[in-house]
Amino acid sequence: VQLQASGGGLVQAGGSLRLSCAASGRSISSYRMGWFRQAPGKERDFVSALSGGSPLYADSVKGRFIISRDNALNTVYLQMNSLEPEDTAVYYCAADERIELSSITIPWLYEYWGQGTQVTVSS
Repeated sequence: VQLQASGGGLVQAGGSLRLSCAASGRSISSYRMGWFRQAPGKERDFVSALSGGSPLYADSVKGRFIISRDNALNTVYLQMNSLEPEDTAVYYCAADERIELSSITIPWLYEYWGQGTQVTVSS
């Protein structure tokens, strides 16, 4: 599975962006999909994930971000609203077919990663 993340950019605080993660090589319809972010000098943090059940969000983005998938396009999205300067980071999408639901927030357990897309939120 190859993942291509896109949609990042520079936006003012309060603005919105939609990130896309396009997959190729295999259908990701049965995969657990995650979004993570990494700010300079910090660890890669969980943002959101989607499996067969309800989506999962980090507390810091709950109510502002929405994860979704379009199986026909083999793509996962992250709609980011009410962006804050603290959201500035490189955002990565990840996929795994076998990761346990209880471990879905742990980045190093995902097998496939996109290349990352920069999101910068100005104050």
